Amino acid sequence: MTATFTELFAPLDVEGSAHTAREIAQQPAVWRKVADLLAAARAELDAKIAPLLARDDVRIVFTGAGTSAFVGDTIAPALGERHGRPAEAVPTTDIVSNPRAAFAGDRPTLLVSFARSGNSPESVAATELAEQLLTEVHHLIITCNADGMLATEHAARARSTVLLLPPETNDQSFAMTSSFSSMLLTGWLVTSGAGDDEVRATCARVAAAGDALLAERVGEIEQLAFTAPGRIVYLGSGPLAGAANEAGLKILELTAGKVVPWSDSSLGFRHGPKAVLDPTTLAVVLVSGDPYTRRYDLDMARELAGSVAAGRLLVLSADPVELDGAVTWSFPELAGAGDVATALVAVLVAQVVALFSSVGVGCTPDNPFPGGSVNRVVQGVVIHPLEG
Repeated sequence: MTATFTELFAPLDVEGSAHTAREIAQQPAVWRKVADLLAAARAELDAKIAPLLARDDVRIVFTGAGTSAFVGDTIAPALGERHGRPAEAVPTTDIVSNPRAAFAGDRPTLLVSFARSGNSPESVAATELAEQLLTEVHHLIITCNADGMLATEHAARARSTVLLLPPETNDQSFAMTSSFSSMLLTGWLVTSGAGDDEVRATCARVAAAGDALLAERVGEIEQLAFTAPGRIVYLGSGPLAGAANEAGLKILELTAGKVVPWSDSSLGFRHGPKAVLDPTTLAVVLVSGDPYTRRYDLDMARELAGSVAAGRLLVLSADPVELDGAVTWSFPELAGAGDVATALVAVLVAQVVALFSSVGVGCTPDNPFPGGSVNRVVQGVVIHPLEG
């Protein structure tokens, strides 16, 4: 049974933490609901999305801003391997600022848009620019807010499919937590072409892994976070590189920049970014389940074991890892489920690290920026018309 946030985070009796703690803790329950949501949408998905996935000429582009962009970064490499052809992740911020480059070639396109609120200015603008520049564009909108502009603008369009996630995923806290993971799970299951049996099995497995993590590891995560890392590094490969980016963003947001993160691919980290390491650094390596890719992740983990302080290396993997000098956690429920499934639970770890770190540095997780310098829904963006 999924634990409640009060059971998990009862020691965290800090004003301004309740939304974030609840939204982190609810994720396994929400992941189970995704199976029912997709079963209810099956007829529409089979009629409108499945034929597009079967076409070799259709370009698949995932888009979103910030955390929502990292959803696409996580899915795209896994989808490319599954379908045997490339899928792309292009942030809405890149589409809006440079649309002719983003949509060069005028190919038939399935634009998959992720958005918590759907009210960020770039969310709707990216879909409208696609309509303006592409002869044939289809939209899959995955959002947490039925009343958001993105959902309402596309609700009645013939070439648009809108999937509304359970209302509790429209996170009320500053940082995206359950919104990220539910969009990731939904987007992966839809675009991978998973049938009903695979959908239910995957949702059940990731929910079981999430339940086990929250039941068994919260105290250990609290200790890691409260040892006050001045810096934190998240590394992964392929889909797990996107997850590493999201993990880094969470601690940057929730600590209002007081803990400095770096995220990278396992191989890329050696090429300069390794300079970020210092005696305060907590390093976290997300290990791929792919046998070939896994070798590179473990090589990096071994190298880090000799570079960071004792107890400051955490290795996360679906399959067991034995590594001297590292804290290693495995998720047996996810063995063979693929790296998107591992990404869901690895980011759950990162969210809990960020929650405790936020409190540890004196922030209020629900609103780390009480002065309004950074906002829950981005403000101040002017959308300029594209001429010609």
